[in-house]
Amino acid sequence: IAMTQSFAKELAPCHIRVNAILPGYTETKFSAALTQNPDILKMVLPTIPMGRIAKPEEMAGAVLYLVSDAASYTTGICLAVDGGLLA
Repeated sequence: IAMTQSFAKELAPCHIRVNAILPGYTETKFSAALTQNPDILKMVLPTIPMGRIAKPEEMAGAVLYLVSDAASYTTGICLAVDGGLLA
């Protein structure tokens, strides 16, 4: 987080935006051991306020926003896409 903020301040005068995505639990081939194990899910899901694991498309939406012109005045943020896990 600190590195994102530091780079954002340093690179802003060059019109370079620096942001980060803080992903929550997401269904991917790399997380299959977690997301496809009922015993682990039974422990993890109650810790997520939205009560479910994210789909990759939900991360993609955040990335699309940050790289779009809609975020042209956005730099130095760490966008949590985590179903409320950090709330």
